[in-house]
This record gives sequence, structure tokens and C-alpha cells, in this order.
Amino acid sequence: MIELYYWPTPNGHKITLFLEEAGLEYKIKPINIGTGDQFQPEFLKISPNNRIPAIIDLDPADGGEPVSVFESGAILLYLAAKTGQFLTQDIRQRNIVQEWLFWQVGGLGPMAGQNHHFSQYAPEKLPYAITRYVNETNRLYGVLNQHLQGKDFIAGDYSIADMACYPWVVPYKWQGQQLDDFPEIDRWFQHIENRPATITAYEKGKQVSQSATMTDEKRKVLFGQTAKTQP
Repeated sequence: MIELYYWPTPNGHKITLFLEEAGLEYKIKPINIGTGDQFQPEFLKISPNNRIPAIIDLDPADGGEPVSVFESGAILLYLAAKTGQFLTQDIRQRNIVQEWLFWQVGGLGPMAGQNHHFSQYAPEKLPYAITRYVNETNRLYGVLNQHLQGKDFIAGDYSIADMACYPWVVPYKWQGQQLDDFPEIDRWFQHIENRPATITAYEKGKQVSQSATMTDEKRKVLFGQTAKTQP
């Protein structure tokens, strides 16, 4: 059983994509980042950077005590190692998967995240910041588009690299992008969007967000104490 500390953000969706594809038994523990659940001491024991997602594997491969993992890229690597799925043992293909996984966590995710912040959420609209991050997101889309030429997926077969990148392309309109400008990404995107596991993962995300109001009693169940919002 995997306990998934989750909110339906792009990084959160990465992990539900894997879990649904792999058919692993898991339970979602909602961490409402809008009300500050990510700052609770019990969650910080699992994720010291106060960010979702994080997991606790209650049945690790070594048969020992539960294992906790934070950071979405590290979680994907852990789950791939645990299951033997979505990370090939072929050294060349495996290298490609890992390159593009780190490309996402070090590039596409942070740049698109800043894009979202300045264009959608910042109280003051700063044209320089918006232009900078929209343009950098566009450049990164171009890099991925070029790489995908002649490929169904990033490393040939569907892998954790695709699971990492796809959720950050889903909100492309928020990022000031159009998939018509990136035909290879558009084709790749549709392949993943229509996978049954993708549909299920995103539906579960909707269910979590629809129950965003968390009562004190639910907080006690989740954290073992009454959670309070922190700045």
C-alpha cells in the first residue's frame, strides 16, 4: 500500500499517473495547499520542503519499516525501481528517460510554474516577468517538440519521463502556449490524454479538489492533530 500525500497540481498528477498505470494499491491523503496543510509538522516529517507530493510505502521491497519519499522526480524513480515498470533496464533508453525526467524537474516545471505565478496569480501584473517566463516556456516546448519527432513517447516506450512532462503541458493555455504551434507535442499529448490510467488519475484529482473543504475532524485523521493554516 502506498500512502500518497497529494493535491491535484501538475506535480501531484505525476504520481497518480504512475500509480494508476502500475496498478499499485494506494490511498490519497489530501494536502490542501490552499489552506496551508503543507506546513503541518506531521507532513514536514515526510516532506521537509513543505511541498507535495510525498509518499509513504508501507510495504517496501526490503520488507523493512515504511519508506517515505518526497520530491516528485525521486518518487517516480522510487516507484519505477519498486515495480520494475516505466524505466527500462536498457542503459541507452534508461539514460534518455532520466535525462528528460531531470529536464522536466529542473526546467519545464520551474519555468512553467513561474509562468503560472506571474500570469495567473501575482497580485501585480509585471510585464517583464510575464514575458520572460512565457518566452522561456515557449523555448522549452520547442525543445520537447524537436525531440519528439519520429517518437510516440519521449524515450520510445511510455515512461516516467512522459508522466513527468505531461501534467506540465496540460495547462498550456495558462502558459500562453498553443499546441497547434507544436505538432509533435500535440500528437504526443493526445496519446497520453486518452490512456485509461490518465483519465482515471485526473478524475481522482477532480474528486479531491471538489472536497477541498477539510473539516477539523478530517484534519485529525490525516495529521493526528487539528491542523491550522499557516502563512
